[in-house]
Amino acid sequence: MSDEITQLEDRRYRAMLEGDVAALDAMLAPELVYTHSNAEMDSKASYLDKVGRGIFHYLEIGREDEEIRILDTVAIVTGCMVGRVEVGGVLRKLNNRFVAIWLRRGDKWEFVVYQPTPVPA
Repeated sequence: MSDEITQLEDRRYRAMLEGDVAALDAMLAPELVYTHSNAEMDSKASYLDKVGRGIFHYLEIGREDEEIRILDTVAIVTGCMVGRVEVGGVLRKLNNRFVAIWLRRGDKWEFVVYQPTPVPA
């Protein structure tokens, strides 16, 4: 099952890089809590709106040290995410440890939580 989560994470990051709101919409849970490394938070609607309007323009994303733990209907993904993103036209470099949580509802996994923590320089 962890291979399935890895594939979902690959799809999610690819959709972020491509600004593919439809793909993100299909995988994000209605109650999504997406916290950013500057402590701002987005709901599903606000996150999709910002991606769709180009407020978040992901240029490069890489994942390292990723581990997946599956507990019944919950998948917890931890690791390090590095990359570059333009936020409102301002380039930001990302270097974060993260927790990402997927919830299985019926036969579908939905992305419910993202929480990054910046790695000190």
